[in-house]
Amino acid sequence: MEVIKAVLLGILFVVVQLSYVIASPVTAPAFLWSSNGHGLSSHGVKEVINYQAISPKDLAKSVLSEGGWSNFMCSMENHQRAVDIAVVFVGGKLQSSDISKTKFKDQALLDVLKLSFGGSNFSMAFPYVALSEGNDKLEHTLFSGFIENCGHELAVNQIAYLESCSFDGKDLKKLQDLQSLQDFFDSRMEKGKDAQADLVVFCSGGSEEVDQAKSEGEILSELVNFLDQSGASYSILYASDPKKSLQYPPHWAINRFLAESTSGKSSNTTTCDGVCQIKSSLLEGFFVGIVLLIILISGLCCMMGIDTPTRFETPQDS
Repeated sequence: MEVIKAVLLGILFVVVQLSYVIASPVTAPAFLWSSNGHGLSSHGVKEVINYQAISPKDLAKSVLSEGGWSNFMCSMENHQRAVDIAVVFVGGKLQSSDISKTKFKDQALLDVLKLSFGGSNFSMAFPYVALSEGNDKLEHTLFSGFIENCGHELAVNQIAYLESCSFDGKDLKKLQDLQSLQDFFDSRMEKGKDAQADLVVFCSGGSEEVDQAKSEGEILSELVNFLDQSGASYSILYASDPKKSLQYPPHWAINRFLAESTSGKSSNTTTCDGVCQIKSSLLEGFFVGIVLLIILISGLCCMMGIDTPTRFETPQDS
């Protein structure tokens, strides 16, 4: 009976752990830091960490209200701005679980984030940000969240974005590469401190030429160096969209290809993204494990039910 109790306790532990993993969605961290203390709270708090699981829309709202971006992105008043350039850097690899890892593929990314978070005059961290829903890009969700919370178009001088970002608009300036980004920073500083702030959106993972030459951490570090050399006061929001790095397993890719080739591309087809693939694989393993445990328990019960004597009497001599 003690063996059966131990097995049942093991089953209960496995079920609880698997149910927790299945119910927990994939999240990504976000970091906000400023070069001149812009956004520092009235209590003098330098570092703020929000451990709540929030959506990208809530992240945009927190950046505006708690991070102080509403002062230069929503205010229509023409006064001297505390920030010359605001940067939204959208990564494509970092997940919340990667922060605590001792080894990460792009260690330079973790190093520059830790250095910027600890060495800036003001910084905020959001360790658990949910992935954007459906096929929405994180940069588009954040941008629309800024406009929604401001209640009107952004009160910035100019909005520039790298060609790797999914933006479309006649009033937006498109930049080709890192060199054009550096030129944009230099031209902004020629306007002086009294000009309105500029918003720059950089998306990692969209330019094959840049990604093959440099890692995401190296690109972010170079971007920060550009800002420091220009002498601009800046504020940077780093947010990760790991949906780009969640790939379909080979058999799912084959099935998906065959389904599209036989039925044709249709807008009504139901797709399963990376999070869906992970959950389905966990569910498959969970059900297989339950079946094997049931077989094991049945065998143990049968063995315990056999009434076999432990000792046999020796036959008496007649």
